[in-house]
Amino acid sequence: MPRQHRHGGTEGFSLRSAAAALTSLLALAATGLVAGPVAAATRDATPCALPRTDAHHSLGLDTWNDAYPRPERNLEAVMVFLSFPDSEPLLPPDVLAADHFPATARFFEHASYGAFTLRAHPQRQWVRMPRPSTWYGIQRDWASERRSAYFRDAVEAVDDRVDFSAYDIVYLVADPDAPGVDSDATKVVNFDRPLTADGTDIRRVVTVFEEHPPDRNVLAHETGHVFDLADLYHRPEDGKGDWDTYVGDWDVMGSQFGLAPDLFGWHKWKLGWLGGDEIVCVQGGADLTLVPMAEVPPPGASKGTRLAVIRTGPDSALAVEARSAVGNDRTTCTEGILIYRIHNGTPSGGGPVEVLDTHPHSEACRDRSVYPPLADAPLGEGERYTVPGGHVRIEVAGRTASGAWTVRITTGADEGDA
Repeated sequence: MPRQHRHGGTEGFSLRSAAAALTSLLALAATGLVAGPVAAATRDATPCALPRTDAHHSLGLDTWNDAYPRPERNLEAVMVFLSFPDSEPLLPPDVLAADHFPATARFFEHASYGAFTLRAHPQRQWVRMPRPSTWYGIQRDWASERRSAYFRDAVEAVDDRVDFSAYDIVYLVADPDAPGVDSDATKVVNFDRPLTADGTDIRRVVTVFEEHPPDRNVLAHETGHVFDLADLYHRPEDGKGDWDTYVGDWDVMGSQFGLAPDLFGWHKWKLGWLGGDEIVCVQGGADLTLVPMAEVPPPGASKGTRLAVIRTGPDSALAVEARSAVGNDRTTCTEGILIYRIHNGTPSGGGPVEVLDTHPHSEACRDRSVYPPLADAPLGEGERYTVPGGHVRIEVAGRTASGAWTVRITTGADEGDA
């Protein structure tokens, strides 16, 4: 995950305010939004489920890729702490473990509405690697030969202390103060040929090279890859420019710094945390009441309708969901109805999800947002938006007393790919 740039300056509300007059007119037009009938949507979401493709971390979800653990049960994760002969650690392992847990487990508990528990088992001692940290050449784009040596050395060094067969996920945490450690190298590495220890094939590991304290939510992002979720950021070819043009703040797989990092509803559908009546496949149109995606219901209570999907082609769909300042999204810059495109054939890092900016001439939260032009992307109360292509329109009537959003979605007869 890239080290994001902090945005300075004051919040960019001036342009958003300049559009207030237009918004008020739209609000007047939308006051009767739910009065008339529209074509019924189906509570069977199957027609809107894109098929999984061969793309890396494909967002197709008709089947699950069994090469990855699905977080629909409790998963066990071991954290091992690696030191090097060229540096004496300044911090004990329990301090570094506390940098990531219980925060990472809490993120997934909230995102899954309590359906999934990630249990971390941090080791209590440093394990010495056989070579100096500088020998391994640790960096973001890591030479494969030295990187492979790092993994072999790490597994051999800890094998007599750790029973790898007892764990679903392996976090290799390097001494952040060792001279050869580069925090930009934190990532998930998948092995073409699994490493074997304790009779278990280790197919991937999470390499943690974070400074202390680390980037917030960084381990939630990396763990998302363990569950076959794609990178949603855009990496410029020259390494310069904006990384967050696809989704901005709106999913932890886009940025660990995002102000609204809860997972998209599409991701939650893929992971098995949403289904049934919680997803509506819109075919023609629908009047809906959408519960905010990050709102965690009381135990045993219904989640309500969370996600509306419009199939726009054999390999594409539009998703519509509510985002409010609750749960994982409590620090969000703006609230409203978020609209985004999904492409099942686009690989990780190529833009498989694109948030649609319903306020393209304004931005918000320049002092906090990872990408201010998308910080005000959601559609607000009394506003309407026609998706480019002219076939899908979303109108927001308002909010209920409980904080849910009332929405009308209409589609044209010739839908095409929006």
